[in-house]
Amino acid sequence: MSEAAGDATFRRVADADPSDAIIIEGLPGQGLVASIAVDHITKQLELEHFGSISADAFPPVVTFDNGIVHDLVRVYASESPAVMTLQSDLALPPQSFEALSHCVQQDLYDHVRKAIFIAGAPAESEEQIGEVRAVATNERIKAELEAADVPIAEHHGIVGGNTGALMRSCYRADADAAMLIVRAHPRLPDPTAAIAVIEQALEPLVDFEIDTTELEEHAEEIQSQMRQIAQQYEQVSDQGGRDRRALGMYQ
Repeated sequence: MSEAAGDATFRRVADADPSDAIIIEGLPGQGLVASIAVDHITKQLELEHFGSISADAFPPVVTFDNGIVHDLVRVYASESPAVMTLQSDLALPPQSFEALSHCVQQDLYDHVRKAIFIAGAPAESEEQIGEVRAVATNERIKAELEAADVPIAEHHGIVGGNTGALMRSCYRADADAAMLIVRAHPRLPDPTAAIAVIEQALEPLVDFEIDTTELEEHAEEIQSQMRQIAQQYEQVSDQGGRDRRALGMYQ
């Protein structure tokens, strides 16, 4: 049954019960780092399509894979390991951020014991690509990050977009959440940064292994595919006269 949460609605499609799970966010952002990393995890763990989120504020497009249309924003899950992933095929417009974060909190957090968000930040040099710093919603998660040897962000900073809205939602609810900020290529999809955030920060925080060999072997192919998707969406957006600001995270 569908349940509305603000302007966004979650529709559950599976009977799985991923209780006490870790949810990992993989929404498009700088360098598409989160998308690349979380898509890899979803496929490697063979997670089941758990449900979808829809909203009037989402782009009016159809996405498909292997000849089958599917929802733009999807949730995948597994009971063992207890993990959920949140993914979108395209960058979402700013007017959808609050509705999406509220929907995720209302419909998914009952299944979750910890949330992990991934935010890309533009690298200022090639040497910076792959550097990771972490932010926590509370001292409990900060201690867990330190115990896992994940570097803590010591400087002042701001993260916006979907990731910022979701992290703020966790903070307000005193939910355990970590945000992993990774330096990525300023203009291109960056599988190298995705591999770095998995190996340096994500894997130490979860109770399952993540093999990045396939990512390394197909990095150029993945980068090319992601660029094509971004270009296709840009063409659709131009034809429809939509707000190009929604593409900012691809540029």
